[in-house]
Amino acid sequence: MLSNALEKLVQIWKIKDLRNKLFFILLMLFVFRLAANIPIPGVNSEVLKNLFQSNQMLSLLNLFSGGGMSRFSIVMMGVSPYITSSIIFQLLSMIIPSLEEMQKDESGRQKINMWTRWFTFPLSMLQSYGMITILKKTAPNIIDNVDSFHLFSVILIVSAGTIFLMWIGELITEKKFGNGISLLIFAGIVSGVPQAIQQMFLTFDKSNILTLIFFVGVAIVTTIGVVIISEGQRNIPIQYARQVKGRDVVGNSHLPLRVNIAGVMPIIFAISIVMFPPMLAQFFVNAKTAWLAIFASKIIALFNNQIFYAFIYFLLVFGFTFFYTEIIFKPDQIAENLQRQGGFIPGIRPGQATVQYLSNTIYKIVLAGALFLGLIAILPLIIKYFTGMQFLAIGGTSLLIVVSVVIETVKQIESQLTMRNYEK
Repeated sequence: MLSNALEKLVQIWKIKDLRNKLFFILLMLFVFRLAANIPIPGVNSEVLKNLFQSNQMLSLLNLFSGGGMSRFSIVMMGVSPYITSSIIFQLLSMIIPSLEEMQKDESGRQKINMWTRWFTFPLSMLQSYGMITILKKTAPNIIDNVDSFHLFSVILIVSAGTIFLMWIGELITEKKFGNGISLLIFAGIVSGVPQAIQQMFLTFDKSNILTLIFFVGVAIVTTIGVVIISEGQRNIPIQYARQVKGRDVVGNSHLPLRVNIAGVMPIIFAISIVMFPPMLAQFFVNAKTAWLAIFASKIIALFNNQIFYAFIYFLLVFGFTFFYTEIIFKPDQIAENLQRQGGFIPGIRPGQATVQYLSNTIYKIVLAGALFLGLIAILPLIIKYFTGMQFLAIGGTSLLIVVSVVIETVKQIESQLTMRNYEK
């Protein structure tokens, strides 16, 4: 496998077009990491660092900002507003028939993508205001000299940073070396590994050698599991009946149904939901109404309970996996396309019977994917509960994102190499 990867790199290096694309992507990722390390003036970095180290939910948000949030950088919100905007329009396409029709043709999808970009900016301003407000209430000394003009300036800078990252992500996507937004998140996760390793060695104790070996073993097993689930699929046999010079000819094919058809989107959905109640409660902790302040404090304490937090997090990931599958997998459209093309599943009648068969099959497959995603999401919490130590290098969610992005990028690179070899 290693020799195959090296061979691919050599092939990329020999092809000028691909080499230039690779250099461009590396340059854009460098620009992103540079921006993530430019802090906004007037921020107490030491207080901010301690806050993110002690708060599990803020650490999850920091993951999707590529570490920019823990540094209060100009791109502190990362691409999360763009992801949220995309999710909103995907949900609207299920509710509004006109948007659902637009999703079926290329011009309609381009228009929806344009609306998604437009909506990202006001959404970024709203999210950045909410995050800054929460940080100020959690640790009042984080930002110095906060007046209305300074606050508006910070929100405007952070929102512009999100638009800048969205633009970089789309430039990367155009090079067809992987999804640009995913690669930005990937770069943010990987950039934190050296610091985690350094911290591990600085705090290393010989008495924890067995714990370290355990962590390495868990990381290896988790990586293997992520690869298996990400690549796992069930092939539904498809036959096409065609007429050639007066006689019927049956051609065989298959319809691949992936185990992890939803990718990491359910985890992103779940993080957004599970963090909302304690975040909202932060606004009412110091309320003058006694019962409201007590209720807010109990909500925060409840979500700080690791067992309750892990249980809710798992249920949300599990449920959103089925929900997102419902959004992107359309058995009725697949059955209609098969019937139009003269295709059928052996032993299954075309039409409604095919729709029912595909629905039942995909939900059986997705059950395994949903359980896996849920376990991966709460893996760091499980390890922390039994060992009393935080997962050292990369948590389950991070590992899932890293492996998924690498697999998808390798596939796109291979397709580009195959296309160029075919053109020769």
